[in-house]
This record gives sequence, C-alpha cells and structure tokens, in this order.
Amino acid sequence: MITPLLAALLLSSAPGNAATADQGFKLIHVADLAQMLKDSSQPVHVLDANNADFRAREGVIPGATLLPESHDYDVAKVLPQDKASTLVFYCANTKCMASHAAAERAVKAGYTHVDVLADGLQGWKQAGQPVAQR
Repeated sequence: MITPLLAALLLSSAPGNAATADQGFKLIHVADLAQMLKDSSQPVHVLDANNADFRAREGVIPGATLLPESHDYDVAKVLPQDKASTLVFYCANTKCMASHAAAERAVKAGYTHVDVLADGLQGWKQAGQPVAQR
C-alpha cells in the first residue's frame, strides 16, 4: 500500500516535478532551488535539518541556517518573523525525512511558503552545486 507521503516522494523523484506533500509544504528539486537562489527579487531562507556529524562530513549549502534539531527547534528564534517568507528545508537525501519534519513544524507555526529540497544535500552536491564546509 502506498501512503500519501510515499506517493508524494515518488512523484517528487522526477526532475522538474514539484509535488505538494500532505503536510502543507511543496517538494522541490535542485534546479528549482538553484533558480530561486539566482532570483534576487525574493529572498530565500535555506534551512539545514541535518545533524552536526553529517554536516562535518558532507558540508552545507552556503548561507543555510543550521537547525539545532529538526523536530523541536525554536520557531521564533530560528525562522524569520514574516510568515510569508520563502523557506526551503533540506536534509541528507531522498530517504531522509528530517527536512519534512522541520518543514511541517514551520507550516504548523503559520508559514505559508514552505518547500523541502527532496534531493537533499547529496543531490545538491551530485548536481555540481556549491557546498561550504562546517
């Protein structure tokens, strides 16, 4: 049986296909985030939901805000005040769900433009995008 989350993940595996997850956020891919970051008309808040060990090994997307915990971060301290801000959460790869949990927390807090980079940091790196070391 395919659950709604699994269906969203399967739909999101096709490049250029941005599916909406049941939790109120949109799944995007590397090309989508790269374009968003190039578009200077709207700031994008990129948030890393990986743990410190993973970050030390693999790096982070340059400029990303590092979440202390994907399930229990302080929304008021970490996220921008404007609930219409563009937020993009990511974690390790397509199998990691930490970014989904972090994004769901933002949606529940009232943020209206929340995305998850379905490819994760490993997909970002495989696409040749820049990575900063932590």
